Amino acid sequence: METLQRIVSTLVNKNDEIHNFIDMLNHTISNVQVNSSNAISELDEEFDGLYSVLHEMKGSMANTIQQEEARKIQALQDQLSQCSRALESSEELLELAVQSLDIKNPVELLEAARQIKDSVTVASAFRLSLKPKVSDSMTHMMVDFALEKRMLQAVKFLPVPKAPEIDVAACLVADNCITVSWRMPEEDSRIDHFVLEYRKTNFDGLPRLKGEQHWELVDYIKATQYTLSGLKFDTKYMNLRVQACNKAVAGEYSDPVTLETKAFVFSLDSTTSHLNLKVEDTYVEWDPTGGKGQEKIKGKENKNRSNTASPKRSTNSPRASARGGRDRFAGESYTVLGDTAVESGQHYWEVRAQKDCKSYSVGVTYRNPGKFDQLGKTNSSWCIHINNWLQTTFSAKHNNKAKTLDIPVPDRIGVYCDFDGGQLSFYNANSKALLHTFRTKFTQPLLPGFMIWCGGLTVSTGLQVPSAVKTLQKSENGLGGSTSSLNNVA
Repeated sequence: METLQRIVSTLVNKNDEIHNFIDMLNHTISNVQVNSSNAISELDEEFDGLYSVLHEMKGSMANTIQQEEARKIQALQDQLSQCSRALESSEELLELAVQSLDIKNPVELLEAARQIKDSVTVASAFRLSLKPKVSDSMTHMMVDFALEKRMLQAVKFLPVPKAPEIDVAACLVADNCITVSWRMPEEDSRIDHFVLEYRKTNFDGLPRLKGEQHWELVDYIKATQYTLSGLKFDTKYMNLRVQACNKAVAGEYSDPVTLETKAFVFSLDSTTSHLNLKVEDTYVEWDPTGGKGQEKIKGKENKNRSNTASPKRSTNSPRASARGGRDRFAGESYTVLGDTAVESGQHYWEVRAQKDCKSYSVGVTYRNPGKFDQLGKTNSSWCIHINNWLQTTFSAKHNNKAKTLDIPVPDRIGVYCDFDGGQLSFYNANSKALLHTFRTKFTQPLLPGFMIWCGGLTVSTGLQVPSAVKTLQKSENGLGGSTSSLNNVA
């Protein structure tokens, strides 16, 4: 009985599928008819446009022939009038000469002959050109449409463009930008533009059907290269694909490629912050009232508060281990740490301070610094410190030693950490000028650290190491670099 029920259920499902398929086929037939009618209408419009262009060209050329005809006829009529007047004058002179032949008196005959001679000399008939000023030929106004006829006879429907090929070797990921380069498998002069689609992903393979972001589109690209700029690499990879379009139709997309967009992403961990700091994801602000009323809490309540998980990240997060599960900072250690540790590789992030910020430090520290520790005052933390209280001071700090930096304080600071290479460098994030470099051997994972008093800091993460920084690093390493007096080997 169950077998029969399964067979009946299968047949019912199959019937439903066939009905749906029949409906789809009927709908497709209807679409073919509608689209065919639309294509014919568009074809009529194209040919009407062609007829209109030809008719306009015919009118313009006919007008040119008529103008040439009028010009030639006018020139010939002018010449005809001149000849008629000269002929009348010549006939009068001839009649006068015939009459002079009847004069008997030699003296009078000689005088008449002289007058006739003078008249003949100035007669216009002897200065006329007896050649037409213009030719009656109009053959130079003829046209030869043989080439155009062959072109029109070769008119065909526009072919579907072939899929472009992305040149992975020519693609570049740098400075929060991705430059994509592609080529056509064969030359196609009818390509009008290209369409680029991209989306972020955490998978290094082909695009996946489920669990992926929607494609973002860049249309009407005329070149075979395009740069996506201002990106935040909060995922590990990016899928890209390109399609070619002519005036009529778009071709198939290229085979998608996946480019690695490796970058260091972290947020500020509110469970590590001082009570006088207000922390929101990537922003920290000095709050002079933050500790009042809370510092009086003693014993178990205070302990429970220090162990409260960040509302933005649960303790089950893979980044939770970076926090170390320690108490908040206290005293004058107005500090907050990042929630993700640097354990290898090269990473870069940037920090912008508010203009009214009185004092702040930017750097890194080993996990679990002391409750009252300040950045740069221990042998397990490195930073640069800016003090705008009374007068501005700018210094690099480590192991409670400070080195004054006699350079202007930038409004945005870039931090470059090469964990494996034992290097921590600070840059002017705008000009990429080097501010200071620490060299050491890091023996423990590093957490980004920030101290602030009176003001606020904004942290930008998910950034690629800028190419200018890479160039400076190669140059500095190639020249051996300058060894900071604050460096140590941990």
